[in-house]
Amino acid sequence: MARNGGSRQPVSVKRPGTASATTTAHVANDATKGKVEKGVPVKRNARRTGQKLSQKAPLVAKSPKTKVAKLVVATIVLERLKAEYPDAHCELDYQNSFELLCATILSAQCTDVRVNLTTPALFLRFGNAGALAEAALGEVEEIVRSTGFFRAKAKSLVGMARALTAQHSGNVPNSIPELIALPGVGRKTANVILGNAFNINDGIVVDTHVQRLSRRLGLTREPDPIGIEKALMPLFPREDWALLSHLLIWHGRRVCFARKPACATCVLRAVCPSADTLT
Repeated sequence: MARNGGSRQPVSVKRPGTASATTTAHVANDATKGKVEKGVPVKRNARRTGQKLSQKAPLVAKSPKTKVAKLVVATIVLERLKAEYPDAHCELDYQNSFELLCATILSAQCTDVRVNLTTPALFLRFGNAGALAEAALGEVEEIVRSTGFFRAKAKSLVGMARALTAQHSGNVPNSIPELIALPGVGRKTANVILGNAFNINDGIVVDTHVQRLSRRLGLTREPDPIGIEKALMPLFPREDWALLSHLLIWHGRRVCFARKPACATCVLRAVCPSADTLT
């Protein structure tokens, strides 16, 4: 299973595509006029006693407005989710970039679990781009039927394989422009391939979970995936972009549900302006 991540390196908050490595305590003092130690908020009037607030107590009363305030939230979100999900990774099963590309195309409006039940038969029958390029469309449709929208997906799979064979010698390219030129591949899919198959952080995968959590956390109000991606990129270290998507997706699937998020047990409750307002 391919994974992505890496140790965080000090970078300037002024550089696009990077996030500040300034300690949470220092940034939080500027943004909230309070004090944070190791990501745990401290009461302003508790400086003499050293009394710390619970991680579940609100750190922000409303959505962060300034870039510095959003950097505070982003820093804490990344640190706490890394600690909560140290094994976060892409939950699609694959052995190489071609298999990941097929699986990601099939994952549109379908669960990873269902895709993982479908792809073994697909890969057994068509193990590379050359084989899939020669496949009968009806046969591919039958294999992927259970993933929904199977006709469109089968057409995209075969078209993608033919393009790989004709233009890239059957190999999956490793750049956004080349990937999105393939049938059935948009920016989200391209980011999945680059981040997981090639360990290239060229963007942030924005699926429904990432959209939901980034808005709930007050990191963006953008209505579309492209806008959300552009808003998130300056808030997080580039080396963590692929991992960030996995962390938010894992948290969205396990805690921050669409209808009834489990705010009481959420490690982000202290910095989430939506905490306890959706249950």
